[in-house]
Amino acid sequence: MTKELILTIETKIRLDWSPEQISNWLLKDEATLISHESIYIHIWKDKRAGGYLYTHLRRVGKKYDKRRNGKSTRGHIKNRISIDDRPSIVDLKSRVGDWEIDTIIGKGHSGALVTIVERKTKFTVAAQVKSKSTKDVTAATIRLLEPYKDLVHTITADNGKEFSGHEEISKALNAEIYFAHPYSSWERGLNENTNGLIRQYFPKFTDFKTVKQQEVDCAIKKINTRPRKILNYETPYDLMHEYQAAFAA
Repeated sequence: MTKELILTIETKIRLDWSPEQISNWLLKDEATLISHESIYIHIWKDKRAGGYLYTHLRRVGKKYDKRRNGKSTRGHIKNRISIDDRPSIVDLKSRVGDWEIDTIIGKGHSGALVTIVERKTKFTVAAQVKSKSTKDVTAATIRLLEPYKDLVHTITADNGKEFSGHEEISKALNAEIYFAHPYSSWERGLNENTNGLIRQYFPKFTDFKTVKQQEVDCAIKKINTRPRKILNYETPYDLMHEYQAAFAA
């Protein structure tokens, strides 16, 4: 590898791109062929020399909450609409505007992140909230999605009581809100995966009350500007803004 190529690769690694993402981006945008295995070798060589490139590699792992006596600890949400009634077009991921929403809870239930991801483009938005209260989560959801209001058709949530303000969200964004079945995380699989990506920057036991929105924005920008295999190595950011421009035209 040339010095210029090494510099390019190391720059992308420090932006938390995976070796596979870098390899495919180089081939697609720079017409440069280098395997992701070669990039891994470079990273481990750097580690043996005392470098820190390896610290940018993603670590994925999530433990699921244990259920008490097999019973749900979620509260009943008034006027909730089941995912069973969600339009079938949402499953096809053929249009932009269908989102999944969740919260990531901080250490000792101290603060939280509201995370929302669009199903077709994988574009993500997130906000720090002081609490997981309905009031805070509702306000954050509306604030996050208002800039994309014309591209918000549906939002799918779990059954957390923090989403009890779904009717207010629906009215503000002119969107339909649907609720997955209890303990069926696969029905919001993209959101679960995205939360795993976010956990790279905010590990378990993070006290979100001490996290500034600027830090959240920085992490989300990195996630949105990384090429994704599932998107043919386009980035969520580019795809979302292409659709926004096309809609506004």
